[in-house]
Amino acid sequence: MGRFRAMFSPDKSLRKNPNPLVADHLQVSRHSLTREDQPSLSESFPDGVKVLSDCPDATVDICFIHGLSGNREKTWRGHGHSEPWPKTLLPSKLTRARILTYGYDAYVVAKSGPASTNRLVDHATNLLNDLTTDRALSGASSRPLIFVVHSLGGLVCKAAILRSRNNPDHHLRGIYEHTKGIVFMGTPHRGSWMAEWAKMPASALGLIKSTSVTLLDLLQRDNQLLESIQIDFWSMIRDSRESGRSVEIMCFYEELPLRGVGKVVSKESATLEGYNSATIHANHRDMVKFGSVEDNGFKRLLGELSRWESQIRPSIPVQLTQPTLVEPRIELPGSSVSDYTPRDYDAGIQAYGGQTSGSNPSYAYPSWGSGNQSPGHDVPRNPAPTNTAPVNHFSTSGGTQNNNTGSGYQFSGATFTGQVYFGGQGS
Repeated sequence: MGRFRAMFSPDKSLRKNPNPLVADHLQVSRHSLTREDQPSLSESFPDGVKVLSDCPDATVDICFIHGLSGNREKTWRGHGHSEPWPKTLLPSKLTRARILTYGYDAYVVAKSGPASTNRLVDHATNLLNDLTTDRALSGASSRPLIFVVHSLGGLVCKAAILRSRNNPDHHLRGIYEHTKGIVFMGTPHRGSWMAEWAKMPASALGLIKSTSVTLLDLLQRDNQLLESIQIDFWSMIRDSRESGRSVEIMCFYEELPLRGVGKVVSKESATLEGYNSATIHANHRDMVKFGSVEDNGFKRLLGELSRWESQIRPSIPVQLTQPTLVEPRIELPGSSVSDYTPRDYDAGIQAYGGQTSGSNPSYAYPSWGSGNQSPGHDVPRNPAPTNTAPVNHFSTSGGTQNNNTGSGYQFSGATFTGQVYFGGQGS
């Protein structure tokens, strides 16, 4: 261990040219620890889940996670803006999304006062518990979930999903089961980033109480854990893909170096083989600070989120009315006898001397006498009582009408017994 620490002992060159992690991500340089980014020691750190934009009929939750020295709102705030862009820019573009941000006290250094003693695994566990609780209280436990993560916040996200996957408590498995996609923004996935980021001693600037503590001391307790997270996460992604439950992944990496220190996370470390990646024309810190919908970085991110959201948005249910069934009709010349329902079909045709065998019955229309032809109303479509008389007589020459329910020539029902006579001519 002594040899390992000696590798990262303070030296003058590092004091003059600080490592990207300290200068940018951990913001411990006097220039990078601005009033905007520096945590207020007089008030509690804004941690936990905060809803930036609610949506009563949301079909997806989108959760933003900052890095080790970030803030759940300030990290995502464009320069000169008072509100984070996930709150001001996204809701009008993703109208069916509930937008969340997660905060955790991970400042590993501070000008005064104690730094958080939580390990990365503790932050991951808190994320899993807090997000699970929020979704349950919102009735969204089974809602698809998308993460947007910056820098080492991606490792916190990975660890939380892995703990969800293998959790003995069933209700905590929902985060893994319903994660649809992850957008990594400047997150190191592989390479010697741990050693590189740990070279700069935090004590060089006197920003922590113990002058002997290096950044490696603050991170090394998670060293093996971080390596296992990378391996286990990649294994999980591979297994999910092979089982047909793929998790969408998009990797963004910084296009510009941070002034004086270079790029914090290289393209090789920030991308994953087999998954789409793109640059954002900004340095590591500013790659998550969009000012308007016209920023190309915002457009690229929005393109991925919109595509994923459209894939998981359920089709809007179409209310179909019950189709109206048009039943067969028998139209008799000059008669109001019509609208036989299927069960009356044979009886109607037989009444007029037709044949009902086969699918194309023949019709034998009777000869009609003089006089009024077919005044009156249609025969009822509903089942009518069976006529028990042996013979029904109907006159077409005017005058007497037997079994008539109204004026004109009508049948009183659609079911006939015996013979039917028309003006003395029977069938």
